[in-house]
Amino acid sequence: MADLKSTFLDVYSILKSELLQDPSFEFTHESRQWVERMLDYNVRGGKLNRGLSVVDSYKLLKQGQDLTDKETFLACALGWCIEWLQAHFLVLDDIMDNSVTRRGQPCWFRQPKVGMIAINDGVLLRNHIHRILRKHFREMPYYVDLVDLFNEVEFQTASGQMIDLITTFDGEKDLSKYSLQIHRRIVQYKTSYYSFYLPVACALFMAGENLETHTDVKNVLVDMGIYFQVQDDYLDCYADPETLGKIGTDIEDFKCSWLVVKALERCSEEQTKILYENYGKSEPSNIAKVKALYKELDLEAAFMEYEKESYEKLTKLIEAHQSKAIQAVLKSFLAKIYKRQK
Repeated sequence: MADLKSTFLDVYSILKSELLQDPSFEFTHESRQWVERMLDYNVRGGKLNRGLSVVDSYKLLKQGQDLTDKETFLACALGWCIEWLQAHFLVLDDIMDNSVTRRGQPCWFRQPKVGMIAINDGVLLRNHIHRILRKHFREMPYYVDLVDLFNEVEFQTASGQMIDLITTFDGEKDLSKYSLQIHRRIVQYKTSYYSFYLPVACALFMAGENLETHTDVKNVLVDMGIYFQVQDDYLDCYADPETLGKIGTDIEDFKCSWLVVKALERCSEEQTKILYENYGKSEPSNIAKVKALYKELDLEAAFMEYEKESYEKLTKLIEAHQSKAIQAVLKSFLAKIYKRQK
């Protein structure tokens, strides 16, 4: 894995260098420095799980065959396109949520001299993806499908973000809008497609597969993404911020979190009143009351039960797939997220 990560980071350096020399724009010294700093801060700074998953998945689909240098480069480049997409979403998401930290450091828009320039940086990040795809995949038989896939997933993710934002609209805080069904819909579109389905779809294209014959794989990955987000919702409240790399803000942000949805299912009339009075408020005393209610309702145990059931269900679906190579891809994804701490 260490070797793969260093190879992956080498490809980032190549892609970054190409973007900083893009002939379609006449860079000044200052603008080139800005873009380089912005990329290093936002694209390179994450755990890189989504990007590395493309390479891992493609290797598993090749069933033990060694990858050529070109295949390795292309798989890494597609992985970085997903990391660029992730950075694009996070830079803008942090502004919309007025977040403080991301990956253990201040959000990009909170950096000195950045502020709302970060909105344009988010737009630039999105544009870089198609510069990379055009430069390195234009001659590939699956190029058009690949561009279509990225456009489709970006649309689904932005639409999921829209549902999330209008459900949690400040000034119209109404917990009666929240349900498991709404939570699932937000997560399916906002997280599952780009974080789980996209890396595998990229690997399948590289392996010469037709995505239309793999709707069952898509369904398993969407379910896995929902399980992943429920973990995220749980960790936002219960994980140590040092381990998590960010300060959880779902309670004060009035997020349609799995925890609040489960709480609403379990609350008595009096407990519901406590939740309505305190959820979505930023005062420490309000947050403490919500957390105390979560403890009273034993949401930790509810999450442990959910995690066990999800794991068993996903394992069963994966083992029912006829292709051992695709089983291996899906199992590797599940192994990475099961019982994670951050």
